[in-house]
Amino acid sequence: MKKSILIPTDFSENAWTALDYATKLYAKEECNFYFLNSYYFSNAQSRTFITSHFIASLKEASQRDLAALKIRADKDYSNPGHTFNIIISGDELLYAIKTSIEKYQIDMVIMGTKGATGVDKFFFGSNTVKTIQSIKSCPVMVVPDKKSFKAPEHIAFPTDFNRPYDLAVLKVLQDFAALHDAHINILHINVEKSLSDKQQKNVDLLKDVFKDQKHSFHWMPAYSTKAEIINDFIKELHVDVLAMFNYKHSIIENMTKEPIIKNIGYQPIIPFLIIHVDK
Repeated sequence: MKKSILIPTDFSENAWTALDYATKLYAKEECNFYFLNSYYFSNAQSRTFITSHFIASLKEASQRDLAALKIRADKDYSNPGHTFNIIISGDELLYAIKTSIEKYQIDMVIMGTKGATGVDKFFFGSNTVKTIQSIKSCPVMVVPDKKSFKAPEHIAFPTDFNRPYDLAVLKVLQDFAALHDAHINILHINVEKSLSDKQQKNVDLLKDVFKDQKHSFHWMPAYSTKAEIINDFIKELHVDVLAMFNYKHSIIENMTKEPIIKNIGYQPIIPFLIIHVDK
């Protein structure tokens, strides 16, 4: 069955980096890629003098740029298993993403960390933060600016072992790792002296679920912020993708809160896979 991948774009270089990563990540899979652009006042500095003519010009520019993007993608990423499609929307971007996910049965959203208006002091752009926080129906992958593609060989999966794991959610991680036969590195930061019975039960579940896949468990002391420890782990093990579950009070929730996002110390140095957990 063909995968359906949604790539929101504002035609920035960071958005192209996400497109490049997506096509190479799924090079061996049959995929429909959907390039989504929202012209919802995307280039407007002020709403004071918005006219129907102005909106029409935004829509026309979006159509033109999406068509050009599709032509470029067809040329640069010729793959008989890949089809490129365009989606133009006058809705606010987050709503356009949610609508597209439902309409086109999207399996994953892949986007850049920042858009054309990104400010260097912010690790994530506002649209990226909103998407991470709000999209619950499929995984979201965030690709850092100017990150060249490297087939994932090692995936870091930080967890505190405190929550029971939904097998369907774990399967998302398993399927992602299987794309390039990646090794799943399960990271636990030791904030306690020993694991509780509940935690040990969840460790045993992970061992059973991943028994047929390459995986290992790693223990790191709590010597700094979790974000800094995760980044150190990424560098130490040459990790290619960071995968995390997003749920209430998770690390991701803290990472994407303002103003913490400016000070938390987590700068995405590798692609970041966010898998939402309902419970």
